[in-house]
Amino acid sequence: MATVTLGNQTIELDGDGFMTDPTLWNDALAAEIAKVDGINELTENHWKVIRIIRSTYEEKGIAPMVRVICKETGLKLREIYDLFPLGPARGACRVAGLPKPDGCV
Repeated sequence: MATVTLGNQTIELDGDGFMTDPTLWNDALAAEIAKVDGINELTENHWKVIRIIRSTYEEKGIAPMVRVICKETGLKLREIYDLFPLGPARGACRVAGLPKPDGCV
């Protein structure tokens, strides 16, 4: 585990860069994590994806399946990869402040 400072917040990340404590997440931190992943600005579509991921995690304790993200946001899978080049699990879930999802390699 590594302790890093992003913006004005110090957090712990696992070896793959996922937050170990998702309760510390906030919008400003999301923007900082996105910058680390090469996303300079979070657009409305980025936030749609992030909000679905966060709400599902808070409700069910797991990240949503990608088809749920597509259905809820109205975005196609290709569009999600365009928004989050590292993909919905590795990229979008990291920006949303979730721990590493099961099955994410």
